[in-house]
Amino acid sequence: MDRPIFLKAASYCAYQERTQDEVRQRLKDWNVWGDEAEEIISELIQENFVNEERFAKVFAGSKFRVKKWGRRKIMFELKKRRLSDYCIKAGMNEINDEDYYETLQTLIEKKKHDYRKEENEYKLNQKVAQFAVGKGYESSLIWEILREE
Repeated sequence: MDRPIFLKAASYCAYQERTQDEVRQRLKDWNVWGDEAEEIISELIQENFVNEERFAKVFAGSKFRVKKWGRRKIMFELKKRRLSDYCIKAGMNEINDEDYYETLQTLIEKKKHDYRKEENEYKLNQKVAQFAVGKGYESSLIWEILREE
């Protein structure tokens, strides 16, 4: 195994959480592939530089708390990164149901305020719902909250 490349890859992984695919792609960018790349990835996993369960938890938790993404969008992004179902489930467990509901309520209130000039309540609710669906929230939950207000 090429030690300088391993150290470069370890530094890349220490900067922020990475998936095996992200590391594999970066190694390709550095002209390292095949058995050598897999050996480096295996060593990174053994030394805990790469941990996909940890990645999923950090990703899901931060996208929810910082960007206010809904579960559907987070799950789509985790699947896109080709994580195992186990890792995806671990990541999704980082989102508390009560916090999720309250976050969606807050998003809806803020968006309703943004569209306060819209006089037609039906159109207002449609715009707000479309926004929330785009953020990855479930339409049934969105409409449940909209009906409460």
